[in-house]
Amino acid sequence: MVTIRLTRRGARNQPFYHVVVTDSRKRQGGPSLEHVGFFNPIAGKNEQKIRLDLPRIDYWVGKGAQPSERVATLVASYRKQATA
Repeated sequence: MVTIRLTRRGARNQPFYHVVVTDSRKRQGGPSLEHVGFFNPIAGKNEQKIRLDLPRIDYWVGKGAQPSERVATLVASYRKQATA
């Protein structure tokens, strides 16, 4: 099954996450099918906290990909933010 999930990058105590489309049987840091955005939970004032490629996420969900709980929450908040 294909999933959309977060992959942790960044240094210790400075998390940075890539939002990737990957096979659920692969390990978390392993190869992914596509990179569809990022999430920076500790972004400063001048830094972007989240960026998602919504058309590509919709494409993969249409093909049967399952977003993780956290990714689903991030996508919903990003859509709300984009329409406001």
